[in-house]
Order: sequence, then C-alpha cells, then structure tokens
Amino acid sequence: RPGSGPVSPDEEIQRTIPVIEILAKKVNIPISIDTCKAAVAKRALDAGASIVNDISGLRADPEMPEVIARQKVPVVIMHIKGKPKDMQVNPVYEALIPEIIDYLRGGIRLAVESGIKEDMIILDPGIGFGKTFDQNLEILKNLNEFALLGKPLLVGPSRKAFIGKILGDLPVSDRLEGTAAAAAIAIMNGANIIRVHDVKEMVRVARVADAIRRERVL
Repeated sequence: RPGSGPVSPDEEIQRTIPVIEILAKKVNIPISIDTCKAAVAKRALDAGASIVNDISGLRADPEMPEVIARQKVPVVIMHIKGKPKDMQVNPVYEALIPEIIDYLRGGIRLAVESGIKEDMIILDPGIGFGKTFDQNLEILKNLNEFALLGKPLLVGPSRKAFIGKILGDLPVSDRLEGTAAAAAIAIMNGANIIRVHDVKEMVRVARVADAIRRERVL
C-alpha cells in the first residue's frame, strides 16, 4: 500500500505459503499470489497458487516472467509509477492514459518474449499506485481506452482513498457504497475482473452491472 517499505522474500514466504497450502486443500477456486519476487512466486505456485499478480508489471525481478512461463499460469501485469514507499508523492504524467498503456504494452512484450502465452495475460491500470485523486477518476472514466491492448482488464477500486475523499474523508470501514459505485462504473467501462474486499456485496453489484452492460442476465 502507499507508504509501505519493502519486504524480504523470506518474510513474504513466511506470511503467504502456509495460508496457500491450507486454502489449496479446501477451495476449488484459483488462488492468486501478489508478489514482485520470482522466488516467492515459485514457492506459492508449488504450494497451490495458480495466478501471479505482479504490481511492478514484471519489472522488479527479471526472473519473474520465466517462472510464470514455466508454470504456465496467468499473470496480472499492473501499472505502477515509482515504488510503494513514495509512489503517492506528487506523481506526474504528461499524458496519463497513453503512458499507462505504453507501460502495460511493455509488460505484455516482456511476458510474451519469456514464453507466457497471450491468453494468460491480464492487465491492471493500477488504481492508487502512483496516481493522484484526479488521475484515479480519469482512469475509471476512460477504462474503455485500454481495450486496444486486447487483454482482460482487472480493476481494484475497493476501499481506496479516493473513495473516502469523495465521501467526505470517510474511513476505510465506511467505503462500501462508494466501492460499489466505482465497481459498477468500472464494469460498465470495460473491466472484466474486479478485485474487492466485500465479496458478497460486490458479486451482487457485478451481476447487476453486467446485466445492464450486456442487456441480459448471464
């Protein structure tokens, strides 16, 4: 999250692998490991994870694309400007959407050159990762522009600070309705996957938004 410092590979492994090992035995849905480190991703995939979510867009660890390609699993390539520690300190863009698209296109190229199949790539414009309040709103409003990349789009607006600011500086615990609005708009504007905290409520939001977008119930 914004302001957070780096975590060592050993610490990431200690935090995540025992949980993945337990979950993999109890659930049949895909488990995603959120890491920028190839060693952690490999351990997580061996433990039962089946998706790698790399917030660096495959830039942080040059070995990451090869690990994902070897395991033949999907990857979420996210855009970030700066590092988590300082990414929210006055992020500046000359052209927000084009710059994010160029970054994601570069991530796709890294993935494909390492052997990751095109249909295993998911893109995330990185709401809240090196973006100002206004920039987050601009991304959500213009999500349809990312369609030119030809990949599924993942968006994570859940409980983010921009929602709290819109609603009068509400704390994280009071951002459910704002998250629902952001999720519905994201779906209407082209998001294929929504990353959320409040699963039951957001499933309902997604079903209604999908039905309106497609003019039918799936």
